[in-house]
Amino acid sequence: MTIEAQFLEGENATVEAEPVAKAPVEPLRLLAEDADDLQIISAALQDAIMRPVDIVWETGARTLTLALSRFCWECGGTRVMAAMQFGDVIAVKSRRLHRSPDAALELLAMDFIPDEDPEAAPGGRVILMFAGGGDLRVDVECLDAVLTDLSERWPARLAPTHAADEPDVPEMVVE
Repeated sequence: MTIEAQFLEGENATVEAEPVAKAPVEPLRLLAEDADDLQIISAALQDAIMRPVDIVWETGARTLTLALSRFCWECGGTRVMAAMQFGDVIAVKSRRLHRSPDAALELLAMDFIPDEDPEAAPGGRVILMFAGGGDLRVDVECLDAVLTDLSERWPARLAPTHAADEPDVPEMVVE
């Protein structure tokens, strides 16, 4: 069973994917050296699917590599295998992420939080936020991230959906 099939058995809402675009699209290759660059990569990786076993931290090389199935929003309903690598990694920590090697993790967004200490600049933390509330924190000496597509695209069975607006929630009043 593919990781996409495993994920689709979950509880997230989906709709039928749009037909696959016929025009050839060049593989995506992006580099992030600041928070604005990382936001572009974050948008490209929205709804990417990976497994915990696809997250590899090489402490000696100070790199963190993620292998993932990226939903190609720019291509109209396809997926592609991609890899993201962070350099100059000091530490990696997770919170509320599934530990089962084959559990499906859906990446929602990434953010960069620079160190508050000016002497520590340009270091900081990259936060990868996943569906279900889990996250992965990557402490870096400096932001150095690369994303590249690795395979040919294939038609996605379903396209991810997102609620347009969250319903208004009344504030809690403490008496």
